[in-house]
Amino acid sequence: MANTNQAKKRARQADARRDHASGQKSALRKEIKKFRTSLTPSSTRSDLSNVQAHIARAAQKHLIPKHRADRMIQRLNAALKRAIAA
Repeated sequence: MANTNQAKKRARQADARRDHASGQKSALRKEIKKFRTSLTPSSTRSDLSNVQAHIARAAQKHLIPKHRADRMIQRLNAALKRAIAA
């Protein structure tokens, strides 16, 4: 438990940041899941670019590591190519 006023405030700030970050990560996961379920042979690159922008912003805000964001984008791109080819 925090003993000083500064430590109490830092604990409150950490809680607020953690709550906000978990909400942002959840929204990102929902966006990715929505993209994956909507993949059809008539899907377009613009569908991917919307999700790609969300992932890039999450990496830029340090919600997820940059390499993980790159990997996610790469895998979604491959999934889109497979869906178009099918």
